[in-house]
Amino acid sequence: MNERKGQWSTKLGFILSSAGAAIGLGAIWKLPYVTGTSGGGAFFLLFVLFTLAIGLPMLIAEFIIGRGTQKEAVSAYKKLAPRTAWTWIGRLGVVGCFLLLSFYSVIGGWIAVYTGKALVGQIITPSLDASALFGEVTGSPMMTIVGLIIFTLFNVLVVGLGIQNGIEKANKVMMPLLFIFFVILVVRALTLPGAMEGVSFFLKPDFSAITFQAVLYALGQAFFALAVGFSCMVTYSSYLKKNESLPYAAGSVVLMNIFVSLLAGLAIFPVVFSFGLKASEGPGLLFVVLPTVFQQLPFGELFFALFLLLFLFATLTSSFSLYEIIVAALQEKYPNARKKITWFLGVIVIVAAIPAALSSSKLADFHVFGKTVFDATDFLVSNVLLPLGNLCIALFIMYKVDKNFTKREFLASSQLSTGWYTLWRTLMYTVVPIVIIVVMFFLIKS
Repeated sequence: MNERKGQWSTKLGFILSSAGAAIGLGAIWKLPYVTGTSGGGAFFLLFVLFTLAIGLPMLIAEFIIGRGTQKEAVSAYKKLAPRTAWTWIGRLGVVGCFLLLSFYSVIGGWIAVYTGKALVGQIITPSLDASALFGEVTGSPMMTIVGLIIFTLFNVLVVGLGIQNGIEKANKVMMPLLFIFFVILVVRALTLPGAMEGVSFFLKPDFSAITFQAVLYALGQAFFALAVGFSCMVTYSSYLKKNESLPYAAGSVVLMNIFVSLLAGLAIFPVVFSFGLKASEGPGLLFVVLPTVFQQLPFGELFFALFLLLFLFATLTSSFSLYEIIVAALQEKYPNARKKITWFLGVIVIVAAIPAALSSSKLADFHVFGKTVFDATDFLVSNVLLPLGNLCIALFIMYKVDKNFTKREFLASSQLSTGWYTLWRTLMYTVVPIVIIVVMFFLIKS
């Protein structure tokens, strides 16, 4: 048996690692500010519904491909559709993950720098100017590149140790700590004066505030929040044993993702409303608004450091999966060179990410199609490649993969009736591809 396979030691390890892959910038950074600018509770409700109706079926599809073939992303499609153009789906995932890492690691570096500063008491100070601090961090070539290197080293050290000894062990520590830290922050947030106004904004639907653009954002967020589209979950599920239920595993990952998204909203919006700030602050919500808020709280320095630490954990657990799909593809050719591959990839990621890291400083005036390198790469990955990957996987699982194969993998060890399989297949045939095409069209147009 290939030593690369069957490496998750427990189902919990797989679920925590898969949830970690999904729970990252999307759940903790993007969802709160998009919710704040898109109608609050109504947007969050739409996000939950779309996640269950569209994101979950896509996650199951990737699990079926990976666990069914016991192959990493590139080899999985080759096994199911040899000598056809479908095999390029896996390569698209590898390229997409590499490009995603080239700007995701920059943001991870910012978070690492902020976390380091917070832990030594250099953020929550009487003279804090949060906007100036954010500009200082993102505008400093030295800070952004050092942060990038630190964030990359974390990934290389963990991923280089392998699935069981590296990624699984790290997620078994980081994910429970993430939940514990979040609960502490939520409890603190809910005890603030006027906190219930923030809770009402976040959880009470007001559909009059929903726009067509907000619906599209909710659809896009449902895909992006589950890390589907680049076949990361194909690779992760290829390490899963045959006696595990894929629908139950996928359902657990989805519920954990929704729960963390809920905690993120409950940790942020009560605090924002308690201090009379705007919920629609946008991307600067976490780096600019929250430091100002925590500055005014008793033990604010401690709570903000905790928040940044869990933010760093979530970002790392997501990036592990981005590294793994590339490392696993290369390891298929060089089975005994995992550590060398991981270190080599880390160096390449740092070099590739430098232009994005300098987009707010030395390369601020350099534009590609009117965007900085950072924004152009983000647009290409988020608005083009990720929706394209989702569409290709949806069409592949429905129109190329043998029905008996998908049914066998879906129902294996799940004790579910065939009605659930029929429902999943119906969604994948009709709703999911149509929604992906609509989202892709408007994202590219935007």
